[in-house]
Amino acid sequence: MIRAGQLHYTKLMQTVTQIRRKCRATCVGADGSQIAELAVSLPLMMVMLVGIIDFGQAFNLKHKLETASREAVRYASNQSSADFTNPVPPTVTAVRDLIHNYLQAAQIDDCGLASAVPSSTDLVWTYRTTANCPGTFTVVIDRGSTYLTPGGTPVTVEATHITISYPFQWRFNRVIKLIAPSANYANGVQINADAMMQNLD
Repeated sequence: MIRAGQLHYTKLMQTVTQIRRKCRATCVGADGSQIAELAVSLPLMMVMLVGIIDFGQAFNLKHKLETASREAVRYASNQSSADFTNPVPPTVTAVRDLIHNYLQAAQIDDCGLASAVPSSTDLVWTYRTTANCPGTFTVVIDRGSTYLTPGGTPVTVEATHITISYPFQWRFNRVIKLIAPSANYANGVQINADAMMQNLD
């Protein structure tokens, strides 16, 4: 004969076993859903992460190029114009070297700027180089730029204008294909910076 306590214990154990089976089935289903959620969200997270890194690097490069152009124009505007009769004036070469040194200090590839030879028209010297770069790196040194002063009677002021155009390679275009295989984004872009200052020589 089974005692009442044993019967109660047996029913309790059956209930615990049923609960355990249901929990096991539920947990197995949850593991599968977590993997599915990861499979859906991981590509989105990768695209966002690479996008943040890419755009951050582009803005950082833009800031460094603007600083380089300001430093170069500040130096160039104080240089003499007496050597402009030379095919490549030493003062223009010194400006190029200043930009090269700044880029190296900022850990930016100068794409062979240090050995580039400029083309010139009037008082404008243009350096173009593609060595180790995804595109063309261009530096334009215009020592004969002019602008009009604002206000009452405009006065023409002779200035130095330096323009830097640097090729930037996106990584975002490769990662976006994880969520949109037919997406077609540009591989690269030119990041531009320029500065102008009145000639003080």
